[in-house]
Amino acid sequence: MASNTQGIQQLLAAEKKAAEKVAEARKRKARRLKQAKDEATEEIEKYRVERDQQFKDFEAKHVGSREGVAIKIDQDTRSRIDDMNRTVTNHKERVIQEILTHIYNIEPELHKNFKNKA
Repeated sequence: MASNTQGIQQLLAAEKKAAEKVAEARKRKARRLKQAKDEATEEIEKYRVERDQQFKDFEAKHVGSREGVAIKIDQDTRSRIDDMNRTVTNHKERVIQEILTHIYNIEPELHKNFKNKA
């Protein structure tokens, strides 16, 4: 009977050791998961910073080109306005004379819908 209780004691001790090993394994697993999560968070943050920098570079490159386009449009607009002003200056006198000729040379005539009642 003593050997029977000794066997039970050994089984209980083995079970206790096994439970301790399982608990230690669970702790290691939890620590490893936390470490992996921290590493992933750190990697994600590095990637986000890198992508933000790429976006800022891209934006700066294209915003600069938008300003260049705006300047070109302004220059083109000024050039067209200057051309129109030159055309007005060159043709102004001739157009005024033509308008005055039409005003001075009025030929009165009856309207086509006029009906003489007399």
